[in-house]
Amino acid sequence: MWQTNKEKQLLRAMVALRNEAEAARFLRDLMTQSEIEEFANRLQAAEMLSDGRSYTDVQKATGLSSTTIARVSKWLQGGEGGYRAILNQLHHGSPISQVRRGLP
Repeated sequence: MWQTNKEKQLLRAMVALRNEAEAARFLRDLMTQSEIEEFANRLQAAEMLSDGRSYTDVQKATGLSSTTIARVSKWLQGGEGGYRAILNQLHHGSPISQVRRGLP
């Protein structure tokens, strides 16, 4: 994974984003509205699972299938650490968490 030049280019593009507005514009151009909603639901599922919520609660809140929730759980527990890293950033004073809480 992340071996081809185009995959590496995507990573460089994401790292180059400077703020939420740039990220929003880039992701909207890159993905369909349905894809954005799907990925947002997966992140919400990861957050809920990390808070100890049940698959049933996650499914009701996100509309994700039990298969997708199980996959998110698998990656949350033993994947590359991406979900854990971003959830830690969202909850420990990063600019993203400040935006999320409506802080300046």
